[in-house]
Amino acid sequence: MASMGGTLFTKTPNPPPSLSKTHHTLFISPLKLSVQLQNPKTRLRKLHISCGLIDPDGGKLLELLVKDESQRREKKREALSLPRIRLSRIDLQWVHVLSEGWASPLRGFMRENEFLQTLHFNCLRLDDGSMVNMSVPIVLAIDDSLKIRMDESKRVALFDSEGDNPVAILHDIEIYKHNKEERIARTWGTTAPGLPYVEEAIAKAGNWLIGGDLEVIEPVKYHDGLDRFRLSPRELRNEFARRNADAVFAFQLRNPVHNGHALLMTDTRCRLLEMGYKNPILLLHPLGGYTKADDVPLSWRMKQHEKVLEEGILDPETTVVSIFPSPMHYAGPTEVQWHAKARINAGANFYIVGRDPAGIGHPVQKRDLYDPDHGKKVLSMAPGLERLNILPFKVAAYDKTQHKMAFFDASRPQDFLFISGTKMRMLAKNREKPS
Repeated sequence: MASMGGTLFTKTPNPPPSLSKTHHTLFISPLKLSVQLQNPKTRLRKLHISCGLIDPDGGKLLELLVKDESQRREKKREALSLPRIRLSRIDLQWVHVLSEGWASPLRGFMRENEFLQTLHFNCLRLDDGSMVNMSVPIVLAIDDSLKIRMDESKRVALFDSEGDNPVAILHDIEIYKHNKEERIARTWGTTAPGLPYVEEAIAKAGNWLIGGDLEVIEPVKYHDGLDRFRLSPRELRNEFARRNADAVFAFQLRNPVHNGHALLMTDTRCRLLEMGYKNPILLLHPLGGYTKADDVPLSWRMKQHEKVLEEGILDPETTVVSIFPSPMHYAGPTEVQWHAKARINAGANFYIVGRDPAGIGHPVQKRDLYDPDHGKKVLSMAPGLERLNILPFKVAAYDKTQHKMAFFDASRPQDFLFISGTKMRMLAKNREKPS
């Protein structure tokens, strides 16, 4: 993978000066400035220039972890006395997501009213009447036999896939019908066979969903050598504060970074500096949960991301690389709202969105499942995301005259070569340059 850096990237000749690693500066009051994006075809949204991190959804980051070691021992003993549910790999990833507050203000796996609001409104109404975005159901399925065993219990213990180690306790539980067809149709816009997440996590799942308040006994760890990259929203917020960030722009990807991405991220920082920000920080945030079999494995992606920083393609002093623990749905405009919402909870106030975000080819027909422009359009209008500034991709392509990636110039289209992710991976594998 090291060869990918040499083959597909160009080092920045004069990287930005490094920031001091000893800063612990507190944020000052927001500046009263704003800039408007002029786009007559979509609703205008103001970009508010401020020197503080955006508040989490609901005003507070809800972490569902047991903090005290003595309480953890007590909760483990309690879990052994309760009815048990074994968690699948994807279930555990959702426990991880919930435990760290990525889905704030959710307090656990969804009860029916939260599930229905998510399916039909893509948002949740809070007690004070305000709305927060929530576009993807975060639910736990059980089968008929487990439902019977729950009986009148109000608590249930969640164990790992081996059934040996207690992971969490679910309190004040509610069991309701798992209407799979409705869930699939509302989330993906189709019930066509072959949707990866559906095949992996829904098709063979139980006919009931169980919701409740979650109490996670210990932080979720994977022991794969990558746990050091799995920063929680609170840890990310602390890191942004340490670096004295006055803006955070997030970029999610599920494939290796290529030079077009690097060009875009560097240009975005320049645009934010021009807007008046003093120290915008990039959150390079690869998705680390379930992905389909033909996606590049997380371990290789992280090696490549590290190489991008080592070689100065992105400045390590203005870039934070971390793993986003969510599983991937491949649900296009519906899912991209979840990706954006979760980054609000991590402190990001800008979100970069590209072509066909969270998209996938149609599982039956030879076409894209979603219109490639709908993701960014939906984000610009989505309820509950008004505080997040959406930054659409500029179109980048390989400039054959300069032998590097550049922003597309419509006045000389013959000089540009558009390279798909598939072709990019093939070039990297063969150590070839575009021609």
